[in-house]
Amino acid sequence: MINKKKIFEEEADETEYRLEILVEAGLASEEQIAYLHKETDEMLAMTAASLKTLRNRKS
Repeated sequence: MINKKKIFEEEADETEYRLEILVEAGLASEEQIAYLHKETDEMLAMTAASLKTLRNRKS
């Protein structure tokens, strides 16, 4: 379970990076991707909290 959540965390982080590239390249404005960026941040926060809980239970 931890491995799957870790993979998800890495993929969400990659998504944030690609969103930033879209803005820097001028292919999208920050306003256009603000919702996606917010959702990705929230998913990363939930995943990080879940990983922390799982690791604490395993200890």
